[in-house]
Amino acid sequence: MTREEARRGGPEEQAVLLVAGLADLAVSTVFSAVGTVRGLLGRSDTAELAAQAEHDLLARGRLTLDRYTATPPAYLEQLARVAVERRAGGDD
Repeated sequence: MTREEARRGGPEEQAVLLVAGLADLAVSTVFSAVGTVRGLLGRSDTAELAAQAEHDLLARGRLTLDRYTATPPAYLEQLARVAVERRAGGDD
């Protein structure tokens, strides 16, 4: 048995260590987010920053909806348009 295997312990101990690690990560993330929010609230251009964030979110939402809801024109319709353009242009 290697030193690493002896340190790991049983499944229960591994679960406890995993939960403790996740809790530590969550706490540090929350503290980091709180520090960021405090820094943002102390700025003099908070209203402009919020307006820009709203604008960016709206643009992102518009792009996302366009990406997933826009349907390309039907293939046969495109072929028909090309045929009509060729006939009108004299390219037989």
